[in-house]
Amino acid sequence: MTEHKEDIRRLAQEFEECRKLLVALGDENRQHIILEMMRMEECGGVRVGVITEKTHLSRPAVSHHLQILKEAGIVKMRREGTKNYYYFDTDMEAMNRLLRMLEHVKRIME
Repeated sequence: MTEHKEDIRRLAQEFEECRKLLVALGDENRQHIILEMMRMEECGGVRVGVITEKTHLSRPAVSHHLQILKEAGIVKMRREGTKNYYYFDTDMEAMNRLLRMLEHVKRIME
């Protein structure tokens, strides 16, 4: 029983660590931005204006959603002069943390 309680406590901690990612992925507008960025196939990054053209969102809204995706560890930003380029985080630490948490949920439920 103590082992089970420890698993649940650890799972709660893992879940807490994934909250920003879950919130970021849970929003329909951010899902749309992620899909559009994938469809663009621009590994070097995409500017806010280009993403804005592909969505029904305003430029400030796209910037806001990209900031949330950045804070969640889904995208990164690089600057070239005055231009900002957003791209998917290749180290995938946030996604790996989510996968570990989901695997832990699966083990507990089995």
